[in-house]
Amino acid sequence: MEPNLLLTPGPTPIPPQVTHAMSAGMIGHRSSDFTSLMEDVQSNIRTLFGTDHSVAILTSSGTSALEASMINLIEPEDAIVIIVSGAFGDRFRSIAKTYPYEVHTYEVPWGEGLDIEDFKAFLTGKADIKAVFSQACETSTAVVHPINELGQLVKSYSPDTLFVVDGVSAVGGMQFDMEADAIDCLVTGSQKALMLPPGLAFVAMNETARTRAANNPLSRFYLDINKYFDALEAHSTPFTPAVSLIQGLAQVLSLYKAEGVEKVFERHLSMRNMLRAGLEALDLELFVDDAYASPTVTAFRSDEAELAHIKDALKKKHGITIAGGQKHLKGQILRIGHMGYMFPKDMLTVLAALEAILSDYRNQQYYGKALAAAQEAYYE
Repeated sequence: MEPNLLLTPGPTPIPPQVTHAMSAGMIGHRSSDFTSLMEDVQSNIRTLFGTDHSVAILTSSGTSALEASMINLIEPEDAIVIIVSGAFGDRFRSIAKTYPYEVHTYEVPWGEGLDIEDFKAFLTGKADIKAVFSQACETSTAVVHPINELGQLVKSYSPDTLFVVDGVSAVGGMQFDMEADAIDCLVTGSQKALMLPPGLAFVAMNETARTRAANNPLSRFYLDINKYFDALEAHSTPFTPAVSLIQGLAQVLSLYKAEGVEKVFERHLSMRNMLRAGLEALDLELFVDDAYASPTVTAFRSDEAELAHIKDALKKKHGITIAGGQKHLKGQILRIGHMGYMFPKDMLTVLAALEAILSDYRNQQYYGKALAAAQEAYYE
């Protein structure tokens, strides 16, 4: 039987080597074996975050990393800015409103990238902003924001204003340099470009953010990031970790190292370019302009009936799972993930399936069009 192909923007496929590593057998989380495992992980994971500092690993979902970044860095009554350009920016806002913060929201139309000049005018009109929160990639719309420019803008507003970035659908699929991008805190989860099951969350902080977290009087317990960084001094964790997932993580990092991290990022860009070219050849409208197109997820739109047919036919006839839109974009777009354990051949597979589906549905000949466009994009 032909295996199914999972092309959602999370969870994503797991490499067989990683599955094997996770089933190798349990080790004690207070043993020397686990200490060695954590030491190995820390020596390799920093490259994906673009940092020289340790990366805290939590046993929880990516949302917990978003919340941890906020409650550790922001004190009661502090003023913060949340950039909302989709469902996950809206989640950041929802988290913020749970706590006693002064929350300012900068709205970006869903499917569009952030306009630096417009945001500059917005930010300079606000006094004493302690932090700006943004997504690197807004998973719900397939938009990548200009993170480097945004980071420089935040620091030009005030060197003391923190720049916090949600990298849940970006870390491992696009390059980061926390110092060059002026990122004080970068977070992600395990189930996307890191090629693992859900269950791990990651928080990277520079010294400025670490100092802010250490002095924050806001009460927290499990999500007190200081506990995690303190435990890392002994290559450990403050609470019982998901040992098997961390065993898998060590294998993920080994695979990335073997391929070459730069090659990994290039592969993600190639898949994006192939998919976008193929979708356009099928007369499907891309949801995001080229300048803001994500290397890890692509969204396209058509009429609601055609989108429903595409999604259903891909699943039932071809064994390919993709994702629909979220919130008000439900029924308006479809999203194809291309991150982690995915390769150019997978883009050819889904495009060939789309050729067949649309040729039949529209009674129009599409065979070979998307594949030719994708191959041209790849070899260019």
